[in-house]
Amino acid sequence: MELDLSPKLAKKVYGGEGGAYYAWCPDELPMLRQGNIGAAKIGLQKNGFALPRYSDSAKVAYVLQGSGVAGIVLPEKEEKVLAIKKGDAIALPFGVVTWWYNKEDAELVILFLGDTSTAHKSGSFTDFFLTGSNGIFTGFSTEFVSRAWDLEESDVKTLVGNQPEKGIVKLDASFKMPEPNKEHYNGMALNCEEAPLDVDIKNGGKVVVLNTKNLPLVGEVGLGADLVRLDGNAMCSPGFSCDSALQVTYIARGSGRVQVVGADGKRLLETTLKAGNLFIVPRFCVVSKIANPEGMDWFSIITTPNPIFTHLAGRTSVWKALSPEVLQAAFNVPADVEEKFSSKRKAEEIFFPPPN
Repeated sequence: MELDLSPKLAKKVYGGEGGAYYAWCPDELPMLRQGNIGAAKIGLQKNGFALPRYSDSAKVAYVLQGSGVAGIVLPEKEEKVLAIKKGDAIALPFGVVTWWYNKEDAELVILFLGDTSTAHKSGSFTDFFLTGSNGIFTGFSTEFVSRAWDLEESDVKTLVGNQPEKGIVKLDASFKMPEPNKEHYNGMALNCEEAPLDVDIKNGGKVVVLNTKNLPLVGEVGLGADLVRLDGNAMCSPGFSCDSALQVTYIARGSGRVQVVGADGKRLLETTLKAGNLFIVPRFCVVSKIANPEGMDWFSIITTPNPIFTHLAGRTSVWKALSPEVLQAAFNVPADVEEKFSSKRKAEEIFFPPPN
């Protein structure tokens, strides 16, 4: 049975007045299960509060739009309170407790991509809530909870039973949440839209790579990530991950065309990508994209903290490294045809501006 690689949109799992939680289902996107990757996002309305939780998966969070506040508690550490905004990437290792809050008029949307190889369900995140109608303490008897917290049982019933909502709530506008600490941001997050560019090609595109150098915590997560901004009508060189990594891509803005080619030269996917789509490139398969006139931005995770890619066109491609004789023999073409091939794309790399 062939894998369905077609891009998919997330579906709402739960939510209410404060916002909603969406996820991609491995039944609809089988590559999630095969690749042990989870994908979800939270959309918080004004005064929306995502209740404290931890997950069975290590993740990278990426702020797709808006601004807000994130609370992060690493195991046996103090709470970090971060001001977050569009473009921020945050590494969330195992055992991290998080909460998210939006006090602005504009919706705050956060994407989560992560490794589910040790999760309860392959291809899906399972969150464990500290409070709410499905909070973990609702499952303990009042005797156990009162002894754990050294409280009277009546106080325990109030604490455990007073939050009837699940996952996401809307706080009163007058409620004061913790203020962010600028020092907490350093080492916990990186803004991909403001970070130094790893690639910048005029009329082609830009790339910021998230790795252990600029955000060491991704080493604990075991994932790398990048933000790619492809200019209008530009092309991303055909390429593949040469270290057996799987690439999971979310289209953040714009649209464009994509082709994926696998073993035996078989085209596995040819489709149009649009904002909100998630798609996955299997290991060692070659992928290339061409943006529509408005351009296309995407955020990807790669299942290694320091990914390595091989490109098949452009100045740094493998073809430029091979000797002319090898090319002539491999393509079975005359020397003049090989010379024409080798004389092209000597300046451009990775991204190719639109033809004149």
